[in-house]
Amino acid sequence: MDLQEWVESLQQTERLIVVEGKNDVIALQELGIVQARPLNTQPIFLFAESIEEKEVIILTDLDPAGRKLYRQLKRALVKRGKKIDNIFREFLFKETSLSEIEGLPTYLRNNA
Repeated sequence: MDLQEWVESLQQTERLIVVEGKNDVIALQELGIVQARPLNTQPIFLFAESIEEKEVIILTDLDPAGRKLYRQLKRALVKRGKKIDNIFREFLFKETSLSEIEGLPTYLRNNA
């Protein structure tokens, strides 16, 4: 799978995609990925309680703060019986030098 196929998979998924903030949502929308929801500054446990979907994709940034947030969010969601699909996140780690989700459209244009 290359990055373009990865984007197409996210465009077609019906799973909720959790991102850090509104700029991440805007970046994904620019790529035709519309089912993203920002965590923003809401406490993680409250955010996790508000999720109704059974399966969630977490796309926090790939920097140390984003990795920490990913672990906390994943723990809170799994505690509430949610399944975490981390295939997309792992792809970004292994196949790109991207560090922020909001930079994805530019990265795709420059590396496609």
